[in-house]
Amino acid sequence: MKAICNTSPIIGLSIIGRLDLLWELFDIYIPQEVYNEIVNEGSEQAIGKQELRNAVAKGFIKVHEVKDQGFIVKSYGRLHKGELEVIVGAKELDASIVIIDEKSARNFAETLMLKPIGLLGILKLAKQKEIINEIKPLIQLLILKKFRISKKLISQLLKEVGEN
Repeated sequence: MKAICNTSPIIGLSIIGRLDLLWELFDIYIPQEVYNEIVNEGSEQAIGKQELRNAVAKGFIKVHEVKDQGFIVKSYGRLHKGELEVIVGAKELDASIVIIDEKSARNFAETLMLKPIGLLGILKLAKQKEIINEIKPLIQLLILKKFRISKKLISQLLKEVGEN
C-alpha cells in the first residue's frame, strides 16, 4: 500500500526509534520539501535528520519530486509547503494514504478523497499487525521528549487498543 508522509510523523517515529514502522507498513514516499525540512535545516543533531538520511540511502523511503508546483503556490498559506507537497504528491503517486498529524491538512486531504492518518494511527496499525506489542510506552516517550499530541487522542487510542 502506497503512502506519503509529512515531517511531524517522521520526527515522532525517530524520537521513539521506530522510523522503520513506515516501511514495514507501507510503500513509503516523502516529498522533496519534507526531506529538505528534516535533512537540510537545523543542526546536524536534529531529531530525525540522520535516521531519514539513512532510510533514504538504503531505499526504505523514496523521495518524490512534486511536479504540480502551481497548485502548491496557489494554496500556500492555507497549509505549509510540506503538507501541500504531501497531498499533491499523493495524487501524483496514486497513493491513497497521507501520513499527516496536523488537523487542517488532514481535513484538506479528505476533501481530495485521500485517507489521512497520523503518528497515532501508525502506532495503532503497527499494533494491529503485531509489529509492536504496546503503544503506551512509546507514547510516554513522545510526551517525555515534548512531542505534542492531544491528550484526548491518546486516551481514545489507548482505550481502542486495550491499553488504558
